[in-house]
Amino acid sequence: MKDNLSEKALRERKRRATSIFKILGKLFPNPKIALTYGNPWELLVVVVLSAQCTDKKVNEVTPVLFKKYRKLDDYVKASASRRTIAEFEKDIHACGFYRAKTRNILAAAKMVREKFGGKLPRTMAEMVTIPGVGRKSANVILGNAYGVVEGIAVDTHVMRLAQWLGLTKHKDPIKIERDLMEIIPQKDWFLATYLLIDYGRKYCPARAHDHRAKKCPLARFYMY
Repeated sequence: MKDNLSEKALRERKRRATSIFKILGKLFPNPKIALTYGNPWELLVVVVLSAQCTDKKVNEVTPVLFKKYRKLDDYVKASASRRTIAEFEKDIHACGFYRAKTRNILAAAKMVREKFGGKLPRTMAEMVTIPGVGRKSANVILGNAYGVVEGIAVDTHVMRLAQWLGLTKHKDPIKIERDLMEIIPQKDWFLATYLLIDYGRKYCPARAHDHRAKKCPLARFYMY
C-alpha cells in the first residue's frame, strides 16, 4: 500500500528525491555492489551469505569457497549426504547463520539445476521461488547479473535513509520500495540502491551520530 499523498505532496516528494539523488550522484559517480563474484550463480551465493553479515566478511570467505565449489553441480553434490552438508556448513561458518544459509544455498542449487536448466531465471516471479531469495535479493541478483530491473533493492541502509530523508513514512521494505519506485525514475532504480548504501556507509551509519558535526552532505534533508 502506498502513502495516500495528494498530488502536491507527491510532486514535492519527487522534487526532494531529485535533489537528493543529484547530490548522491556527485558524491558517488560509480556506485556498485561491494560483493565479489564471477558469474550469476556465485552472485546468488554471495547475496545469500550477506544476510546479517558484512560484505567484507563475505568477500573474505568466498575466494576459498569458490575454489572448492567451482560449478553449480558442485553445490548440488554437496547436498548429497550429512557429511558433505556439514562440510559446507564449516566452509561458510564465518558468515553466520551457517545452517540456514547452507540449507538455502544447496536447495537453491538443486532447484536451479532441476527447474531452470542450470541457469538463474531472469524474472522476479521466478527468482523469488528460489530458496533464500526474497524480493530484495532478487532485485540485486537480476540487476547485477542480467541488467533486469523490476524494482529497487531495499536493504537496511536504504530502509533507514529513505525514512530519515523523508522519501517514505513506511517501515516495511515492500512498502518502502513502492514509495521509492513512485518518486524515482525507472532508469535510476538500479543505481538508487547503491547510492544510498554508499552514503550510509560513508556518512550516515545506523548508530546515533550528529549529522551536522559529521558534515553529512544531506543533513538539510533529514526529517527528524
